[in-house]
Amino acid sequence: MWFREEAGTAIAGPTPVPALDPAYDPSLGATSVLPPVPSAAAVPSAATVSGGRAARRKAQRKKGGRGAADRPPAGPAVAEGAGRAARRRAAKPSVGSRVLTAGARLVGELAMTVGVLLVLYVVYLTWWTNIVAAEKAREEAQDIQQSWNNTPGQVVDPRNPGQYVAPNKGFALMYIPRIGMEKQAVAEGTDRAKVLNNGLVGHYTDPQTAMPWDAQGNFAVAAHRNGHGEPFRYINKLKPGDKIVVETATTYFTYTVDADLPETSPQHIEVIDPIPDKGPYKKAGRYITLTTCTPDGASTYRLIVWGHLEEERPRSQGKPDALLPAK
Repeated sequence: MWFREEAGTAIAGPTPVPALDPAYDPSLGATSVLPPVPSAAAVPSAATVSGGRAARRKAQRKKGGRGAADRPPAGPAVAEGAGRAARRRAAKPSVGSRVLTAGARLVGELAMTVGVLLVLYVVYLTWWTNIVAAEKAREEAQDIQQSWNNTPGQVVDPRNPGQYVAPNKGFALMYIPRIGMEKQAVAEGTDRAKVLNNGLVGHYTDPQTAMPWDAQGNFAVAAHRNGHGEPFRYINKLKPGDKIVVETATTYFTYTVDADLPETSPQHIEVIDPIPDKGPYKKAGRYITLTTCTPDGASTYRLIVWGHLEEERPRSQGKPDALLPAK
């Protein structure tokens, strides 16, 4: 039965069949109503569940995990329905980030360039300068020998060096058998550009030191240890008793190594005095002093080697024993 109220009168009529009610049961004669289905909004979310983090996680699992709607946006927010240009602008990095990226790239490229330049500089010092200077030293040695051979009948007075010694020019040859040095050109002066960087051994003239043929004094010389031919690369291996031979136009001068000074200041020029400071000698004599930079690969200090004259032999009598093959 259903009732219709019209003008205050209740009118009974047949009960209509609810065609769209799936819970209608004709045998019961009335509609059985199912309990209402709760909406998604009625399900408590993790944000509304009290009881702490554990309870919120439990409610989240019941709900089916964190949905896309709960996740934060991956990029800049773009209004719904925005065009392609708007989306591109939103995806483009900001000016600040582009500047930082460009700056980092520039710093990286500069660091790489500096590294390459340093490697090339090391190669230049340790390889190319050796090739160039060694060739110049060989040419100078040949010129020295040629000048001697061009005047076979002329006797050059070794007591008057002005006849054949000129500034920055070679006048003698040096041999150090222990380190494999042979016919190394010795020039007058220690000018870096004109003498030392050309692979030559330079004779100290400022302050002035003795020549091998002088009655007494200290024949002091210098040469590079690294790069530029590095003639004195291994003089740190010399030991007392080793021989150093200096050949001039008329004479072989043979020295015997007595001592060394592994490290001293570049300003300690007294090591080349006639009686060398810190050396093994107490009185005047005929000495030789070798000087070079140390430690290996740097020029912070100076390495010194001293020796005394043992033999003076005319070239006409042949080579001294120190230059003869070992028996």
